Amino acid sequence: MDLAKRKLGLLLSTKPEHPNLDTTIRLSRAALDRGADVYLYLIDDAVFAKDRPEIRELAERGAKLFVCAYGCQKRNVPLSDPDRFNYCGLVVLTDLINGCERFLALN
Repeated sequence: MDLAKRKLGLLLSTKPEHPNLDTTIRLSRAALDRGADVYLYLIDDAVFAKDRPEIRELAERGAKLFVCAYGCQKRNVPLSDPDRFNYCGLVVLTDLINGCERFLALN
């Protein structure tokens, strides 16, 4: 199936050590390989994964990255690299959920 211009949204909320990070990376790569637009939102403990090389690679391949600003604040994670990330809140998450054909939450 051609996924060109289809939108896949992914929410990740678990720590980077959790297997959900690997699942998110693999799903994102597969969707990007097939031409989909990928929107990744990191929330809660997943904000610790924002500077990992795998996340950087997704951004370089065209994934749109969103990070919960409140989650960073509560965990003392600096709001660095604003050119790569959109630091935002739950209103943006709601827009992503409503704007994607498919949305998966990995909690």
